[in-house]
Amino acid sequence: MKPLDMPKTEKKPEDAAKEGIIGGVEAQVAIEIKDEPFDFSKVQIEPLFADSVDFETFSKSDFRTVKVLACEAVPKSKKLLKFTLDDGTGENRTILSGIHAYYEPEELVGKTCIAITNLPPRPMMGIESCGMLISAVHQENGEEKLHLLMVDPHIPAGAKLY
Repeated sequence: MKPLDMPKTEKKPEDAAKEGIIGGVEAQVAIEIKDEPFDFSKVQIEPLFADSVDFETFSKSDFRTVKVLACEAVPKSKKLLKFTLDDGTGENRTILSGIHAYYEPEELVGKTCIAITNLPPRPMMGIESCGMLISAVHQENGEEKLHLLMVDPHIPAGAKLY
């Protein structure tokens, strides 16, 4: 039986949603998993910049969502990962990022990330990197921690951030 051919149910909406039936139609139900509480008292962050950037300068930066199509370690580099990204243009974008100490390549495939896409290309280890992925960095117990910014997978590749 196709989901649209299913008979209507007489269940309360909240009970039907738990069972994967909404309005008489089967649905996939995403269960939200809450993270464990985190003790931020041991975290140190860099001070904010004292210098201001005018809006015109800021607005020249093109921040976009990108989908990770492939990710691999760069040979002869301990730090670099090579990302093949869908940036919404129809052509793949390559960005290299020095985050291998924090992530294995296979765990990033399929993720939706944030990139600045209008930086000039920069050759690294003989590969041209066309942009920069955005990460959050802080110190915890004297050790640097890095988190690649990942967003809701329902955001399409190429969506502009404001």
